[in-house]
This record gives sequence, structure tokens and C-alpha cells, in this order.
Amino acid sequence: MKIRSMWLPAIAGALFLAGTVAWADFRETQIASSGEKVEGAPFTVKRDWGTFTLSPKIAEKIKNKEKINYVYSYQASGTSFMSPQMQVGFREGCEWGNKIMPMNCAIIAPVQFDANQQISQIDAKLAAGEIDCLSVMPPSADGANAIIDRIMSKGIPVFTVGLRTGGHELSNFTQISIKEGAQAGEVALKWMKDTGHNNIKVFALSGGDPTQDWAQGRLKGFHEAIAKAIPDAKFVTTEANPLNTTFDESKEFDIYKSFLLGHPEVQFIENVDVGAAFADRAITELHRVGKVFTIGWNTTAVQLDAIEAGVQVALLDQQWPDQAAFGALACAKFLTAGEILPNTQTLKPVLKADVPKAREWLATVLKK
Repeated sequence: MKIRSMWLPAIAGALFLAGTVAWADFRETQIASSGEKVEGAPFTVKRDWGTFTLSPKIAEKIKNKEKINYVYSYQASGTSFMSPQMQVGFREGCEWGNKIMPMNCAIIAPVQFDANQQISQIDAKLAAGEIDCLSVMPPSADGANAIIDRIMSKGIPVFTVGLRTGGHELSNFTQISIKEGAQAGEVALKWMKDTGHNNIKVFALSGGDPTQDWAQGRLKGFHEAIAKAIPDAKFVTTEANPLNTTFDESKEFDIYKSFLLGHPEVQFIENVDVGAAFADRAITELHRVGKVFTIGWNTTAVQLDAIEAGVQVALLDQQWPDQAAFGALACAKFLTAGEILPNTQTLKPVLKADVPKAREWLATVLKK
């Protein structure tokens, strides 16, 4: 499998050695090869929120070239759609980080989404003295702020991924949700123009937990993009009253089916997470293929099937492997070079023409 030349070009020679996982051409990492060189880093760093001072214990480890304990915490290990991509990205990032400095890498997560358990797991690692650098995908936009601030105050570097937060981490690697929603709207509008579906006027917005900050941004951005382009568009549900489909896979299909039966006028459904697959199934079982279309997030096999079947317009890949890989590189670059890697992540739209490469990549991930 050919490795693309854009992958971390400045350190490619050091990182891409025998045994490193290679992605299909569909994947191109968005992680930057270098970042902001901060005066005084890694020992003392001044940011807008205050000053970070590296723990003397960690500084001594770096001086003696001892292994640092790197930990990545994410939301749920028992998800068939997210966890495999997270696991592969974590291993990739750990390999990269170890080419820069010696690291012990650990990945932790609750089996299912459980904010309290996720924070407790981090606390347990911290109490055991097993965190020298942390990357965390918070359970919600503000769900880990307190522990992030507490860990940073102990002189332990923290990076966050997957969600925008208000914590005092060194940097954050994720998309901006309002821009994600706008991008999804533009993708849908271009598809409508390219395929002659200019008669679509009735939309519905939905998600597994639409109260979350990231979900609200995706919903609002999509709503505004469509309303601006189609002034007479009708929204049966918006970010103010979105259809809540839950993250319970035993319920999502029935929720979408009941909704479509009660709203036969709906022509297009936005789902802001992986739940579009259940809307796709409801559309198919109600014999509304070609009459109702969807758009959703994240690369899953069932969504790729729906795109090929003409039910789902596109999916927006938020690049979970990059999010899982970011922390190890960010820690290594910060602790050895005093650099803070920037947020360079954007969504990757996957349309029908992209499905073959997306399938190849997904199959590669699931084998790891």
C-alpha cells in the first residue's frame, strides 16, 4: 500500500519505518508535522488562560531519556463503529511518538458512553502516577474541563480531541461544529444541483443526543446553509426541536420509522452522528427510496451501502483515527521540541464516487 507523501513530511524519514501501519489512499492524515514553537516550552508555557509549569518529575524523565507515560482517554470502547478506528489511530500515534521519544502508551475508555466512569478512569491513572501526558476526547464540551484544569495544574500536559472545550489544555484537535453543519449543507446542496433534485424543499434535523454542543452546531450550521440557499425550504424539525433518536440501536430504527409515517412530506433528513443508517433503513422499508434522502456523519459500512443504494447522499468523516493518533505526537513534539501542534482537522465528505476507497480503508481498519 503506498504511503502518501503529504503524511507528516518533515518527520517522514524518522517515522515511516518497517512495521508502521499504512492506510489506504483514501486516508491522508491531517495532523501537522510541526507547530508553534513556544518560548520556555516545555518547562514553562504562557497561554491566554494562565501559565503552565512542567512537573519536575516529568522534566527529570525527559533529561534522563526515560519513558514517559502517555494516556489516551476516549468515550466508549464497546462501539462497533467508533472503537476500532480509535484503536488503530491510537496504535499509529504511539508508533509515531516513540520515534521521537520513549513512551509507554495506554488507552482507556468506558465500555459504553459514561461520563462519570470516563473521568473516574482518568483519576485512577492519575492517582497511580501513571500519567505524564494526557490526550482526552471529553464526554461533552465541558464534561472534562475540571479534571483537565486539575491535571494541568499538576504540571502534566493535556491535549483534547474530538470536541471543542473550555478547558485549559495546551491545544485542541477537532472540527468546528457550526462549520461542519454548514459544510454538510453545502454538500447536500451541490448533490441536489448535480443530480437534478431541485424539488427538495422539506427537511428534518435529527441526532442521537441533539442537546450536545457539537450536535447543536452541526444542526444549526446545516439549517442556516439550506435556508440561505432555498428561501422557501420548510423544516419540520430544527436545532430548536430536533428529532432525538437516542444512541440506543434497538430504538433508532423505530423512531425514524414512526417519524416518517407521521411526516410523509419530509424529503431530506440530516443526522449529526452515525444514526443516519437507521433513517436509511426506515426509508427503504417504507418504500420511499428516491423520495427521501439522508446525510450523516462517520464512516460505517451500512452508510456506505446506503450511499451506493442512492438513499444517503453522503457521509462526513470526522477522522477518528487522526483524533486518536494526535495526542502521542502532540506530547512528543511538546516535550522534546517545545512545539504545540495546531488544530488542522476538517471533515472529509464521502460521496458515491468515494465509496470504493472508503470501503478499502474501513476494511483495513477492521483487520487491525
